Amino acid sequence: MADAGVASRRGCEELIEGGHVTVNGQLVTELPAWVDPEEDRIVVAGKVVPMPERKVYVMLNKPPRTLSTAKDEPGADRRTVVDLVDHPAASRLFPVGRLDYDTIGLILLTNDGELANRLTHPRYGVPKTYRVVVKGTLDEEAAKEIERGIFLAQRKAGQTVGGSRTAHVEIEILAKERTKTVVELTLREGRNRQVRRMLAAVGYPVQKLERVAMGPVKLKGLARGEWRELTRHEIQDLKRSAASSGDPSGKEGRSGGGKKPKMPYVAPGVAEMPPKPGVRNRTIKNAINKARLPVTPRLEGRPTKRDE
Repeated sequence: MADAGVASRRGCEELIEGGHVTVNGQLVTELPAWVDPEEDRIVVAGKVVPMPERKVYVMLNKPPRTLSTAKDEPGADRRTVVDLVDHPAASRLFPVGRLDYDTIGLILLTNDGELANRLTHPRYGVPKTYRVVVKGTLDEEAAKEIERGIFLAQRKAGQTVGGSRTAHVEIEILAKERTKTVVELTLREGRNRQVRRMLAAVGYPVQKLERVAMGPVKLKGLARGEWRELTRHEIQDLKRSAASSGDPSGKEGRSGGGKKPKMPYVAPGVAEMPPKPGVRNRTIKNAINKARLPVTPRLEGRPTKRDE
């Protein structure tokens, strides 16, 4: 009943105990009461309760020149992530967070608003992992500076309204060459163009940016532009991470800290990320994901700034 929008869970309990609910024509006044919404006819105060919409969770390997939104601005006619998902429920899906117009990699789409909020809200601090190719040979001092936090300006309505230091960032150097470096960054906040701005601040402009994981869910088995539904285990792990992430001590900064929610989204538990290995000596060729984007017509329109 709560999932169908009748009332809050407590409100639904009061409706049942108050004698306002029938199941298949029989009055139900005691809890718990088990029903199958696909088989049973539930009526509240004379109105039939519709069957709740099935929750859908989709992983997309986002290609470049694609908007992380359900619909583009009127008249712009640019490709969106929803355009790439040929799913019966596509019209009701929306992206979880955003990636830049030209940033590639993992983006989730769902019709589960509560989970989407937990995955993106700074309070919960769900980690997002990016693989980045930067220009030049990134040194250890620059890596430590990023790890400690970079002071970034904050803008609102096109104006600078202050600034603050980024929360702790996990950084791993995957490969180095004379002209470029491949690094992996794990963030627990999502400021506008944060990865690009942090690396530019220490003198290493981004050449390629790809998100490879959100919480325990990793991008794998998908070519650029392809999608699939999450597996049952991936959904469970994602919900546990969304319920349990965050630093209750508040030591991770503005967006990584905060108290844990009193009511968990699912049963308590943390889907822990595997420990990161040490620096690996491998070539750029082996470090970069070589999945290629299928040939598509060039889309017109200027990109807009999107959150990473």
